[in-house]
Amino acid sequence: MINTEKKFPNGMFEPAHVDTSKSEKIEKPSLNYWQDAWLRIRKNKAAIVSLVILALLVIMAFVGPLLTPYKYDKQDSSFNNLPPRIQGLENISWLPFTGVTTNRFNGQKVDQYEVKKAKDRYYWFGTDILGRDQFARVWKGTQLSLLIALIAALVDMIIGVAYGAISGYVGGKTDAIMQRIIEILVGIPNLIVVILMILVLKPGIIPIIVALTITGWVSMARVVRAGVLKMKNQEFVLAARTLGASNGKIIFRHMIPNMFGVIIINTMFSIPNAIFFEAFLSFIGLGLSDPKASLGTLISDGYHQMQAYPYQMVIPAIVISLLMVTFNLISDGLRDALDPKMRD
Repeated sequence: MINTEKKFPNGMFEPAHVDTSKSEKIEKPSLNYWQDAWLRIRKNKAAIVSLVILALLVIMAFVGPLLTPYKYDKQDSSFNNLPPRIQGLENISWLPFTGVTTNRFNGQKVDQYEVKKAKDRYYWFGTDILGRDQFARVWKGTQLSLLIALIAALVDMIIGVAYGAISGYVGGKTDAIMQRIIEILVGIPNLIVVILMILVLKPGIIPIIVALTITGWVSMARVVRAGVLKMKNQEFVLAARTLGASNGKIIFRHMIPNMFGVIIINTMFSIPNAIFFEAFLSFIGLGLSDPKASLGTLISDGYHQMQAYPYQMVIPAIVISLLMVTFNLISDGLRDALDPKMRD
C-alpha cells in the first residue's frame, strides 16, 4: 500500500492566504482628460517632432533678430545681394555658406564679399537688393506672420464660439436668422472679401487681421452650434436649468468646456490657413509695406531675384513650409488625442 501522506503532505491542501486589503487597491494612478490626451499625443512621433521644430521656430522668431548685429530695416546698398556666409564654414567649399557665387555665363567662381570689400562681414542668410540682412528679416517676418495668424485664429475662435453657441442654444427663429447670415457669408468668395477689405483699408497688420477674420469664424460657429444642439437636451444641461442656472452660465460653464477638444483642434487647423493666406496676400502685393516684412513679402521680393539670387526666396520658403507642415501634423495629433471616437 502506497503511503500518500509522504507524497502529498497535508500542508499542500490548506487554502491560500489572500490579503483582502490589496484586492481593491488601484496600482496605476487615475488620469484626467488632458493627462490621458497627452499620453496619446506622446505616442504620435510625427506630432512630437513637429512640436519640437515649431518650438525652435518660435524661439528663433523672437531671438533670431537679436543674434545678428544688423537691423532688419537698415539699408546699405554697397553690400546688396551678398550670398550667405557663416563664420567657420566659409572655407568648406561644398557648403552654401562660403560667400562664393558662380558666374552663370562663364562658370567662374567669384567671392562676392571680396569684390564688395566686405571680408570682415558675415551675413548668415545673405542680403537683399537693398543691402538689408536677410537673417534678421526672415526671423522678423516669421514673428509677424505668427503674430497675425495667432491673433486672427483667436478672434475667429472667440466670435465663432459665441455665435455658434448662442445660435444653437436659443434655436427657433433666432437660429434660422443667424444661420442665413452664415450662408450669405459662405456664398461670397473669401478671397474677394479679403481683397476688398485690404483695398479699402491701408496695408498693415490690423487690416490684414480684420480681413482674415471677416469670414474665418464661420466654420468654428458651425462646429460649436452642432455640439450645442447635441448637448442642450442632455441630463446635465436639464439639471442645471432645473436648479435655476442662467442661459449664459449653462452655455459657457457647462457646454463650452465639454467642447474644448473640438475648439482647440479647429483653432490649430485655422492657424496654418491664416499663415498661408497672409503670405498669399503679401505675395500679390496686398500685404505689409516696407520696411516691415512677413514671410509672404520676403518670398515675393525673392521671387523677382530668383534666377540670380535664389537664396532670397528659398530660405523664407523653407521657413513657411516648416510652419505649415508642423502646425498641420500637430493638429492631426491633437485630433487623434482629443477626439473621444479615436480612443483605443
